[in-house]
Amino acid sequence: MIPAAFEYYRPRDISSAVSLLDQFGDEARVIAGGHSLIPMMKLRMADVPHLVDLQDLDELSGIEVGDTIKIGAMTTQYEMINDDDLADVAPILREAALQIADPQVRYMGTIGGNVANGDPGNDLPGLMQCLDAVYSVVSSDGKRTIPAREFYKAAFSTARKDTEILTSVSFCAPKGGCAYVKQKRKIGDYATAAAAVQIERQGDRCTAASIAMTNLSDIPVWSEAAASALLDTGVDEGAVKSAVSGMLGDIDPAEDNRGPVAFKRHVAGVILTRAISSAWARA
Repeated sequence: MIPAAFEYYRPRDISSAVSLLDQFGDEARVIAGGHSLIPMMKLRMADVPHLVDLQDLDELSGIEVGDTIKIGAMTTQYEMINDDDLADVAPILREAALQIADPQVRYMGTIGGNVANGDPGNDLPGLMQCLDAVYSVVSSDGKRTIPAREFYKAAFSTARKDTEILTSVSFCAPKGGCAYVKQKRKIGDYATAAAAVQIERQGDRCTAASIAMTNLSDIPVWSEAAASALLDTGVDEGAVKSAVSGMLGDIDPAEDNRGPVAFKRHVAGVILTRAISSAWARA
């Protein structure tokens, strides 16, 4: 598997990277960790005449932890796993990142690359929708923010323009209990189904909830119906079943080598039930 010929660029600052995208338009693609784009180039599923590598842009790395958490787009999954301050405030990030592929991938894979390319199998887009994250992008026209819940349009299609670079991901520090549960065929595989759940409780009642699932539609699915089913309940068996029913009404899985539609819907229900139970116990 050898990619088609391409020109390679490694800018030293964000303005130079933006200039390259302006110059080459939709013939240019940025590369972060490369674990999504490079395989597609090798399989000739992506034709990229001009490849812009962001590895030298230190300004796009780093983790800021406070009431609002901000993670630079070039921050690797390994760095997220090993940041104790981040794990103390938002342990679901570590829990999810540890389930991405394998250690070799996590050393190079970045949060920006994982959320920006619109792959429905990636783990972090659904999690970011659960956390109601906001993506910051920059271009020669300036900066703007895009809510994660409005970012994904179709498989590999997002609200980011070809001339924009994703610079950071921000979200409020999660409250209550969170869980990320994933079912996959083997180590390193994409999820057959994965669920991100955030629950707040007061006493024995659920006061707030957010639920999203991965790889069960062309885009990650944040389900308002699923979350609403838990509100003002004790998250008992009936409430959980209602939440699962709400999610199953929102997903649209397709048959592939991970199984037929009926199997995927069954797995989605099992995984979501486990995630809700874990988040509720942690709340």
